[in-house]
Amino acid sequence: MKLNKFLHLLFAFTLLLGIVSCTNDSTEEQEIFYGNGFLIANEGKYGTPSADVTFVTSDLTLKQDDVFSLNNGGAKLGDVLQMMTISGDKIYLLLNNSNKIQIVNRSNFRASGTITAELNSPRYMAFANNNLYVTNDKYQGAKYVSIYKGSDYSFIKKITFTDPVERIVEAQNNIFVQNASFGYGNKITMINTSTNDIQSTITLPNGNINKIISNNQNVYAIAGGTADSYIYQISSAGNITKTTTLTGITDAKNLEIWNGKYYFTSGKNVYTMDMNATAAPTSPLFTVANSVDPYSALYGFTVVNNLIFTSDSNGFAKGSTIVVYNTTGSIVKTFSAGLGSNGVYLN
Repeated sequence: MKLNKFLHLLFAFTLLLGIVSCTNDSTEEQEIFYGNGFLIANEGKYGTPSADVTFVTSDLTLKQDDVFSLNNGGAKLGDVLQMMTISGDKIYLLLNNSNKIQIVNRSNFRASGTITAELNSPRYMAFANNNLYVTNDKYQGAKYVSIYKGSDYSFIKKITFTDPVERIVEAQNNIFVQNASFGYGNKITMINTSTNDIQSTITLPNGNINKIISNNQNVYAIAGGTADSYIYQISSAGNITKTTTLTGITDAKNLEIWNGKYYFTSGKNVYTMDMNATAAPTSPLFTVANSVDPYSALYGFTVVNNLIFTSDSNGFAKGSTIVVYNTTGSIVKTFSAGLGSNGVYLN
């Protein structure tokens, strides 16, 4: 506890040094440790290199915006930060409209490399069997998964699709690709990472897939319907092993799992239920405030470390408003982040 407080004081002092350094036009750089906290992905405005990352300490008391720029001599991260993933001592930041993956050091956020080969409107990425798998889905264009060696990021091959390719997750060293986007599609493709070929296609019987995630070596898909919605549990072998019907909840999305519970949204409502429950919740855990349009109020939704992060993108007219709840639905913190905050990652 004392060490944690010391680190927070050191972090605040370092930020102060950085402000003083900038004021004095000094070129000396101050290094900050970005572990033991949360990283928030900010998309930025489409068509401009305005994507960035916000860092918040684990106790939510200290925040730093523009993390990439501050630690890389003012360089711009890129255009549309779609997502990031952490592997080993590195963080991989996927820039959708820049067609690149920026690699940075996990501790100090200094750039250490990029991947650009065979990327065309990349969407999501996942590691498996020492390789990196990336979905690419160009509007009215090519749709494929590009595969790279995890050791040197050299391109291996691509797997082409006719259906959309969106989210991608790993389970028991197999890769699963969501063949659904914007609320349309009910298929998931399983890739055998030993051969890097398609193993099978899983078709969900009801609803359109809004999101797939991986948890405890299973894949979970939330599928929205007009009257009811569904959560499917899929084994690492590609079999549907359980279906949970969310009776009376329409177009459920934003599925998250934390500490044996499902968390998901419908409209502006946030729901939770035990993963072993057979009956859907009859009332939401909480409802987020109205925003400037229906798409902004829950632009980002993440459950991690016993906290629920919601992001209001404010119509991309200004920085996002981040409201943090505990798992009982009470607000514990509100702060601003960058433009179009879409996800939070525990570092």
